[in-house]
Amino acid sequence: MTDTNTTVQHDRHEISTLAALEAIYPPVGTAARRKEIDYLHPVYQAMIAASPFVVLATNGPEGPDCSPRGDPGGFVQIRDTQTLWLPDRPGNNRIDSLRNLLHDPNIALLFLIPGRNETLRVNGVARITRDPQILSACAMDGKDPRCVIVVSVRTVFFQCGRAALRAGLWTEPNQDVLTAMPSTGRMLEELTQSEIRGQDYDRDLDARQRNSLY
Repeated sequence: MTDTNTTVQHDRHEISTLAALEAIYPPVGTAARRKEIDYLHPVYQAMIAASPFVVLATNGPEGPDCSPRGDPGGFVQIRDTQTLWLPDRPGNNRIDSLRNLLHDPNIALLFLIPGRNETLRVNGVARITRDPQILSACAMDGKDPRCVIVVSVRTVFFQCGRAALRAGLWTEPNQDVLTAMPSTGRMLEELTQSEIRGQDYDRDLDARQRNSLY
């Protein structure tokens, strides 16, 4: 196995200055520069309203972290041109993102829309609330979220579709690849040295998740 730490320490080609980095990329074009604004323009609101899946990035004492959130399109509520409400539903109870926000309120959101190659990037600062009125406004199936992340927007812009195009993100899935991947239960069985029985976990997984969405 390659010692990556040694490799990095002796990399004669490492880029360590902004000038060296900018030297290998052309200047930012007008479209890429002008699309970034400091409020939720109606065209960006339309993307958020259509998005059923968002990845949120936070930063904690041990470094950065990314976590997915999903619900029917529009689950991230647009309260005004500077404010978003992101409900936190039941999950694995690790609360990594929430812990991180208590340490550092800076947050980044990446909105995805199935079938659309462009994504939307929102950066801002966040706070966590249990305000009863806000919880009620974000209820799903008659159940309030555990809490709501209130995001104050600093910058927002759409990301071009090249990454999704390169990945073939919205093309038909490769069934051979999916079949070859280890199941959730198998991964847990191996990671826990068989403390969790993979077949038992897989057998109940779908029903367990569907019965605890909200």
